[in-house]
Formats: sequence, C-alpha cells, structure tokens
Amino acid sequence: MYTAPVDATLGEAEWRPFVEANSFGHLVAAGRHRDVPVVVPTQFLLEGNTVRLHLVRTNPLFAALAENPRVLLSVAGDWAFIPSSWKAIGDEDPRLGIPTSYYGAVQLVGTATVHDEREEPGSVSAVLRQQLQALQPEIPVADPEVAHPQKVRSILGIGIAIDDVSAKFKYGGNVDEAHRLAVVDHLRQRNGPGDAAAAGHVMRRLGAGSGSGSG
Repeated sequence: MYTAPVDATLGEAEWRPFVEANSFGHLVAAGRHRDVPVVVPTQFLLEGNTVRLHLVRTNPLFAALAENPRVLLSVAGDWAFIPSSWKAIGDEDPRLGIPTSYYGAVQLVGTATVHDEREEPGSVSAVLRQQLQALQPEIPVADPEVAHPQKVRSILGIGIAIDDVSAKFKYGGNVDEAHRLAVVDHLRQRNGPGDAAAAGHVMRRLGAGSGSGSG
C-alpha cells in the first residue's frame, strides 16, 4: 500500500482504535503459484497482536492456507468523496480544485493457524465465544459448544499472529489547515455516510499536528 508521508499513521494509538471500530475486512491468502489470491470478506476480532475469526470449513481460503500460512487482512473505512470545488477557499477558482477521497486503511500481515473442533475440542468454540463477547456483550447467547455442536464442527477457527502493520490515514494532510477546515465544514453540512467520521479524523489529526504544506 502506497502511503505518502503526510498520510502516514501517527502510530498504534491511531490505527488500533480504527481497526477495532471497523472490525470487518478482507482476508487475503496468496497460497502458492496461484494466478490470483483468495480474498474473503469477514468479521474479525483484534485481540492484542492476534486476529481471531471463523469461516465455514469448505471455504477455499483453507486450501490456500495449507499452501502458505502467511496472510494479509485489509481494513478500510471512514471514507468520503471530496468534490473539486470543496478544495478552493477565498478567491481561489473552484473549477481548479482537485477532487479526492478521504479514507483510513490498515493492513495487518501475519501467520495464520487453523483450529479444528474435531482435532482440538473447544478450540473453535473459544473463538466464537470471544467474538460474541466483543460483538454483543450485553446480549445473552447459548454456549455454542453445548447448543450447536454440529454447526461448530462445520466451521474452522483462525488465529493470525500479526507481525507487520501498514496504516494510512488520507485526510487532507497535503494541504494547509485553512483548506482542511473548509473541507470539514462541507462534510458537516453534507452529513452523508462517512462524512462525520472523516471530519473527525481531519480534526483529530490537525490536533495532533500531522501533515504540513500546501501541496
């Protein structure tokens, strides 16, 4: 993932909350000697430096993992399109503005371990319990190992030990504060999907002193 210096993450204190708040991504397994990788959209749980998730055992991802356990989990969100006219302030000609998209993106790379309830009793159920506790902590649910033993055996759990993180937060860091604040005003007025989150990222990164210049 290409990341301009002005879009580089401020560190784990920035990318981790983003991933935790956007816990749905695309898991990519390259396998070996394939024309294209296997890509699976999936819910996941980030716990420390480990990602946990589950998939039906017939998912083609597992064949790719058997060939090569190295995977990449791509998470992107909080995006908003910025029209060209929004990039102009004061006497600047809005026709000369350059449109763009604001977004956050994090790529987690690591080694996957597959858990099979048939071989490791309780291993998949443990993944399900952790995910349920994170996703619906206030909603009671029957224990999967007891209530749905057959269904649990039809899925496999995956644990990914993360050893590399790439993160990008593209929220106007290439322009000065005045131009970024003008975009924030437009985002708040439009108030479409993703606009409030994008405006929040702009303001947060301005407060942290990220980005500079007027390019």
